Amino acid sequence: MSTLSSTFFLKYPNQDKETLILFSCYFKFEERKFVYSTGEKIAPKHWDKKNRQPKMHGGKGQKDSNAGSIRTQINRYKDFFDMIQARCKSFDEDFTSVILRAEFDKHFKKAPSGQNLFFDAYDKFMDYKKKIGDWSPSTVIRYDNIKNILQDFEAKRKYKLTFNSITPKFHAEFTDFCMNDRGHINNTYSRNIGLFKTFMFWALKNDYTYKDDFKNFEKKKVVVTNQLALTLDDLQKLMKHDFEINRLERVRDVFVFSCVTGMRFGELRLISEENVIDSEIHLKEEKDAEKEQRRIPLNDISRFLLRKYDYQLPLIANQKYNKYIKEVFVAAGYNWDVEKVTVKGKDNVRKTMVFKDRISSHTARRTFITMMKRKGVSDKLIASITGHKDMKTLNQYYQVDDIAKSEAVNNVFAMNVEPLKKVD
Repeated sequence: MSTLSSTFFLKYPNQDKETLILFSCYFKFEERKFVYSTGEKIAPKHWDKKNRQPKMHGGKGQKDSNAGSIRTQINRYKDFFDMIQARCKSFDEDFTSVILRAEFDKHFKKAPSGQNLFFDAYDKFMDYKKKIGDWSPSTVIRYDNIKNILQDFEAKRKYKLTFNSITPKFHAEFTDFCMNDRGHINNTYSRNIGLFKTFMFWALKNDYTYKDDFKNFEKKKVVVTNQLALTLDDLQKLMKHDFEINRLERVRDVFVFSCVTGMRFGELRLISEENVIDSEIHLKEEKDAEKEQRRIPLNDISRFLLRKYDYQLPLIANQKYNKYIKEVFVAAGYNWDVEKVTVKGKDNVRKTMVFKDRISSHTARRTFITMMKRKGVSDKLIASITGHKDMKTLNQYYQVDDIAKSEAVNNVFAMNVEPLKKVD
């Protein structure tokens, strides 16, 4: 890392009255000039243009009466600049304009010093993304979760997080921490490391670091985890059940509506009588203006449910909904155990769970796609209803169970065995 030099110049060198003295240096790698106000002022006639300092000699009127004090104050910036640069060099850390500004703010403007620059950048990254509207509420929650995991990792593994410490060693330590200490499965880890890399790309673009080791951080292979998808018999059983608690009936109705339309939970609030035209919901997503309007066909069940609630489904917060939908299945008699198989490292992890604990708002969308696929409906047609652009993602929703396999084999090889002669 080459040593940078610094200098001072006047903000308005051609005026008669006093003007600010600015500190400056040039970050060649960034192709960026760094400028910072010293807060000191001097009249241009009292400024030594050649030496970039207040004039220290001359008769009355040739120098500022406070020239010595001004010189001492502005040289504090040069001395501190040299110290920060030397420190970065000794610790083999990137010396960037972002780091210099943060250190100047902390030292000269008494900015809070307790905050880690790495996490300060992370907060600015989140704030930026939220302000430009890139993220849904669920995405914000995911990035909050990543920050909590990183802070937990730093504390428990005693691994100080700086941009310079994001190395292959960090990747190995963090992977071990996530998989073993936190008990993450492959899919959870892969999602989280992907989100972390998104932040690091932002930090690289915004000159918080020049190190790009993180680009080579590999994810665990994503494995499609077996999930529950309901059958038509399940939906009929739910619809016929008489719930003693009104809120469970309302949650059941919302759930079944999602099962027969394939709509995401967050999209249901966009339904109104005005956008139901000719037995179709004409849906325009708010978060993606470039997406074409989707037309979601209604059937007898979905039409009935919309009329029941005067085209305003009884929606509640997603967290409460996911809690209550489990109560719905308990009340409807779904009290047996099911097996969940996940992948951790290279091992299959089998876990027995109560049926209700496998149910969430996403089960409805999975049910719609699975039921449509079982009836031989094309991926393209299903995607036109669900809004999927990527067929690979759509097919991850399709759940193949023993019933589906049995039906497929029997349908393909259906034949009349009566004429066949018995083999002796």
